[in-house]
Amino acid sequence: MSDLPYLNGYPVDLVERVRHLMTQGRLGPWLQRRYPDRHTIQTDKELYQYVKELKQRYLKNTAALAKVYFYNRQNPIKGTLGTNTFVSRPRGGKLKSKNEIRIAALFRDAPEAFLRMIVIHELAHLKEKEHNKSFYQLCCHMAPHYHQWEFDMRVWLTWRERSSIHHTDGQ
Repeated sequence: MSDLPYLNGYPVDLVERVRHLMTQGRLGPWLQRRYPDRHTIQTDKELYQYVKELKQRYLKNTAALAKVYFYNRQNPIKGTLGTNTFVSRPRGGKLKSKNEIRIAALFRDAPEAFLRMIVIHELAHLKEKEHNKSFYQLCCHMAPHYHQWEFDMRVWLTWRERSSIHHTDGQ
């Protein structure tokens, strides 16, 4: 496993550029220039409204969302930055189903592009369950910069984690 787990699977030259910026202390400033603005969505109610508007714009004919909320138990290293669950429960002889989207709470402090990328990823699962070609085409339809945002978000997670390690070590 790489010392930069969020960047596993990316080309070596890209990972080396990130590593180089990090060792020079320039990764944080680079991210700040690229994504200077943080979003203002802080509550589950605001997140629900944000997701609902994107769903209405791109996926009108998909199942309704019962809940959307920031979730503190997401584990970015294991790949769970967001989840889309489909819950079925028996109610009065019928099977009731609900869709829920959970977004890792760390995205409260992220640039808006990264929150949007995660939300679009989870919304795409309403239509495409698997991470296949159709899934990524749908993500790119909703956000033409989807792949760049995903890479940059992984760089941001790397920087964020490394910055917290250095702060707790007293460096």
